[in-house]
Amino acid sequence: MRLGYIDYLNCYPFYHHMFEIEPLAGIKVFPAYPSELNRMIGADELDMSPISAAAYADLDGDVTLLPEFCLSSVGYVHSVILASAVPIEDLHGKRVGLSMASRTSVVLLKILLERYYGLQPVYVPTGANPSLEENGLDGALIIGNEAMMSRITPYTYDLGDLWMRKTGHPVVFAVFAVRDSARDRYSAEIDAVTGSYRRSLERLDRDRETLIRKARERYPSIIFDVDGYYRVLKYSFNEELRDALAFYLKTAAELGFLKETGRVKFLGAREGGTP
Repeated sequence: MRLGYIDYLNCYPFYHHMFEIEPLAGIKVFPAYPSELNRMIGADELDMSPISAAAYADLDGDVTLLPEFCLSSVGYVHSVILASAVPIEDLHGKRVGLSMASRTSVVLLKILLERYYGLQPVYVPTGANPSLEENGLDGALIIGNEAMMSRITPYTYDLGDLWMRKTGHPVVFAVFAVRDSARDRYSAEIDAVTGSYRRSLERLDRDRETLIRKARERYPSIIFDVDGYYRVLKYSFNEELRDALAFYLKTAAELGFLKETGRVKFLGAREGGTP
């Protein structure tokens, strides 16, 4: 089975067990940015993968989500930021770079700026870690590991915090998808992966220091407090976070940023139901 891995610090707690303790037979792991994993699962190059929450709108009808797991934050997230040379209120008509590494955060920023601040910037596609000066930008969306590296900008906004303050909802950044065509063929492998995820998250609780040490070894350029970061992130896909995902998808569709979706499908649920 072909399994994706978001090659960021935030996803590592799900994969620690299979990377460091018990590799899974018959499963090949593909590390990549979220945007590449979104493309690969849509092109049937992956059978199972974490994907950007926004990508579900494009994949609706082709994938089913794991009901237990997600990558989310309630308030500050620290790894999804808007770095800006001017206050956010002054970005109307300004050049704002959009990291193409993850679609969820791009749509999140557009919703915030256009619906909640009434702004219409000029959006510019960028790489993962753009320089404002070198790219002629007034602001830039920076996500993942790059957002937790050293930088100096006059203004920095945490989008998890802004979203919570403006909407009252947490942010679900990533969900875990299985292609419908793979559900029966790889049912044993899917069970093995979900079991491995559970053991990894248990280790985060029981042997936190070891997992954090291994995470630092894998991502040595991260300057942020890894322990504090992992305490901010939420991994269990509870009802509050499912409601938050539904609100995000509905709002993005209303503004024309994403396709309209029906009710999110979860593995093990009856059609349209809750597992």
